[in-house]
Amino acid sequence: MKIEQVFKNNQKWIEEKLSVNQNYFNDLSKGQAPEFLYIGCSDSRVTAEDIMGVQPGEVFVHRNIANVVNNIDLNVHSVINYAVQHLEVKHVVICGHYYCGGVKAAMQPTDMGILNPWLRNIRDVYRLHKEELNCIKDEDARYNRLIELNVQEQCINLIKIKAIQKAHAERNLLVHGWVFDVKTGKLIDLKIDFKKILKGIMDIYKLT
Repeated sequence: MKIEQVFKNNQKWIEEKLSVNQNYFNDLSKGQAPEFLYIGCSDSRVTAEDIMGVQPGEVFVHRNIANVVNNIDLNVHSVINYAVQHLEVKHVVICGHYYCGGVKAAMQPTDMGILNPWLRNIRDVYRLHKEELNCIKDEDARYNRLIELNVQEQCINLIKIKAIQKAHAERNLLVHGWVFDVKTGKLIDLKIDFKKILKGIMDIYKLT
């Protein structure tokens, strides 16, 4: 696609929005009040607004390689803090996707250069669940299971955060783990038991 086409697309989008609601952009400029914080993968095939069927202003989005909540990543923690404490979102979602290149790279015993420290987060997930994963003989099935387990572990990383714990205690903020199936377009709820996990780790990670 040529750069010029992007601006043509933008103009067409503006016209379409105004044809439905003449005040669309005026309303949009007044602020945001999203109920969801979505933390997903940077993969170009997976866009939060499209798969959730929501409009601009309805979901606050952060994306990185393989939807990781790294305990020393100031970027993701700043997003979480702003969304939870200032926007007061009601739900925080970790959304992975099948056929994730970041997870696949982490499964390979290969030097990935600058990516090595980032992929180590996912390799640590493999280590934690090595027994289960190594019992899965089919490589694609093992790959997809690691994607699900990575979502689960990133949800646990979220639950360790003080702002998440505080918002849950004060206004019942919830954490969710989802996977998007690129082959079917289906959004799958992994039914992460937020309250059970929270209860199970509070003796170590309680910060409120």
